[in-house]
Amino acid sequence: MSALTRAIAVAATALLLAGCSGDMSDLEQYVAEVKARKSTKIEPIPQIKQYEAFAYVPGGRRDPFIEVRPAERETAASGPKPDLNRNREPLEEFPLDALRMLGTISTPEGVFALIRAPDNVIHRVTLKNYMGQNYGQIVAISGTEVRLQELVPDGFGGWTQRGAILALSDR
Repeated sequence: MSALTRAIAVAATALLLAGCSGDMSDLEQYVAEVKARKSTKIEPIPQIKQYEAFAYVPGGRRDPFIEVRPAERETAASGPKPDLNRNREPLEEFPLDALRMLGTISTPEGVFALIRAPDNVIHRVTLKNYMGQNYGQIVAISGTEVRLQELVPDGFGGWTQRGAILALSDR
């Protein structure tokens, strides 16, 4: 078996060498043509402009590095704020549009909503539970929806309340 393999290897090598020994006049002609071309001048690298410092002179204008004016800070301090010291609930990990309401359960202790998270875990929630990423607290549960009050940043360092609804899902 090894003699046959050796014979095939020798034949393949001979064929490869025969293919390399062909006429190379077209290649030599192309190389000569490229060498005969007239060289062109290469443009120089453009110079980098020197940095010029700019001095800011306020001249009665407000300081651009102050984020919020003092009057807006007072308004932000007096408005609603999320409780950042409380333990976060499992459904606050997900955005509200990723959660699905599956139904409700009524017991002597109260009404509970069944909410499916994106990881396919079903959670039982009731009034005053939190869900969603905007500090949404459940304020009402009906057979077709869960109503929340969310706290969202108002852009001035404070918070504003807005309502949100998680409707019963048909999937």
